[in-house]
Parts: sequence; structure tokens; C-alpha cells
Amino acid sequence: MNITGSKVTTVGLLSPKQVRAEYGFSEQTLATWRWMGTGPDYIKTSPGRSGRIKYKRSAIEKWLDERTVSGGAAA
Repeated sequence: MNITGSKVTTVGLLSPKQVRAEYGFSEQTLATWRWMGTGPDYIKTSPGRSGRIKYKRSAIEKWLDERTVSGGAAA
């Protein structure tokens, strides 16, 4: 789906399983981070436990960039 008018795009949205495949973070790790409020921003499609979780690729990349340590910098 592309961006047209007010339609939301699904390009760049990843399920937790796709995040695992592309970035190596397990679904359980992602769930723990969501619960703790420490992981990348995510989208929940409906309230409650049954809501589907999606991650914007840009949110994951931003989260990783914020945690990148330059050589010689204190970790």
C-alpha cells in the first residue's frame, strides 16, 4: 500500500517476527522491551492483549542510532 491522501502506508511496517528476521531481536525480547518501555516505538492496532503489534522500520533504525556508541566513547 502506498501513501495516497489520508491512507496509512504499510510499507516499512514490520511484525515482531519480521523484526526478528531482519534485526535478530526475538519476539520475547521485543515484548519485554514493550512492557518495560525501553524498546523501539511501536504501533498497536487495537487495545487489549489481542492488538496486533507493528514496528516502523524508521523507529527501529532511530532507536538503534540512539544506542550507537562511537569508538572511544564511554559505554
